[in-house]
Amino acid sequence: MPRSTELLASALIALAAFSAAPAALAQAPAQQGQSASSQPSKAIDDPAPGQSPGGIQGQNIFDVKPEVKRDASNDPGYMDQTNGQRNAVQPGNNSPMWRDVQRGMAGYSSLPRSQAPEAGVLIQAPVQYPGSRLTTAGEAWRQVRNNWIIPYGGALVVITIVALLIFWFTRGMIGHNEAVGGGGRRIERFTPFERAAHWTNAIAFVVLGLSGIVMAFGKFFLLPIMGGTLFGYFTYLLKNLHNFFGPLFAVSLLIVIITFIKDEFPRKGDLAWLAKFGGVFSKSGEEPPTHRFNAGEKVVFWAAVVVLGLVVVGSGLVLDKLVPSIDYVRSTMQQAHMIHAVAAVLMVCLIGFHIYLGTLGVRGAYGAMRHGYVDEAWAREHHGYWLDDIEAGKIPAQRSTPPGTPLPGEPVRTV
Repeated sequence: MPRSTELLASALIALAAFSAAPAALAQAPAQQGQSASSQPSKAIDDPAPGQSPGGIQGQNIFDVKPEVKRDASNDPGYMDQTNGQRNAVQPGNNSPMWRDVQRGMAGYSSLPRSQAPEAGVLIQAPVQYPGSRLTTAGEAWRQVRNNWIIPYGGALVVITIVALLIFWFTRGMIGHNEAVGGGGRRIERFTPFERAAHWTNAIAFVVLGLSGIVMAFGKFFLLPIMGGTLFGYFTYLLKNLHNFFGPLFAVSLLIVIITFIKDEFPRKGDLAWLAKFGGVFSKSGEEPPTHRFNAGEKVVFWAAVVVLGLVVVGSGLVLDKLVPSIDYVRSTMQQAHMIHAVAAVLMVCLIGFHIYLGTLGVRGAYGAMRHGYVDEAWAREHHGYWLDDIEAGKIPAQRSTPPGTPLPGEPVRTV
């Protein structure tokens, strides 16, 4: 028989068997029913309590109710159960542990502490920071930041800006003489090294101040304008600039302190200057005589540059984990952040006054730091005692001689 014929015969046999299968299946229940009628089934004739006749076959599946566990919350002492007792009646319910956390009990994890100093600590122990309630350390830090640093720090920055704007529009520039271009004797106020140290530190401070303000307060005034995506990229960029300019600010700050500290100690005329507040509110606007730096500049130096500057740098180095022999646990970082934020806000406000007076506030102050030289009339108006020491020969009028610098006594060129 040819191969094709064999295949055709096999297909016909399979088709016939498939056609006969439904009939066989239809006869099977009838035979089973006859057999069951001769031997009554207990599942049908004697249904279980609560079960309808006919067993499960006679019920609608939607009428079958799932098993409901008893309500253990009515048990005596339910709210005082431990985790083990609660797990026996309600597996997976660990609310007793979280109640203990709210009461101030620290929680621990099963992570090995060899991996990190506090890898096994799930929730920190209770603590009370200034301005917070007695609660877990993480929540206490959050309360200090959100309830005090952010609202009051932001308000202080805004008040400083508004006060400077009011003073600018009502008082205008202080002084009558420009630092350069007056035609008098040329006096070197800042050497090239002093100006380089000052401008390096000033640029780093501006980058750190602006980036810090945006990271702390930007979501209140920039996020609604820029949108989430652009604001996220922008703050990410500023965060990296903040981290890179931080070490530059730290090094340049030390150089500035070492460079200028010799002229920042109290001297004759400082109390008189403070008593008259530099003469800014007098009708004549005449400034009391001082030495190289007046009392206001000395206050800014000691308060903002030395004290707050070193605090900001020290806490920033801790946040960057650059200080050796310190356990960098969460409590260390929380305390360093609070100190860093408070000191930075105060420093921004104080240095803000210095920036204003050095640019828009005092006529000729910016030119003095930019070019390094001042006119004799400007020195007489703002730092009379300093000019007296120069004329007496106690201080040289020219402390550096870079190439092309005119000798003392030559007229000042207009810039």
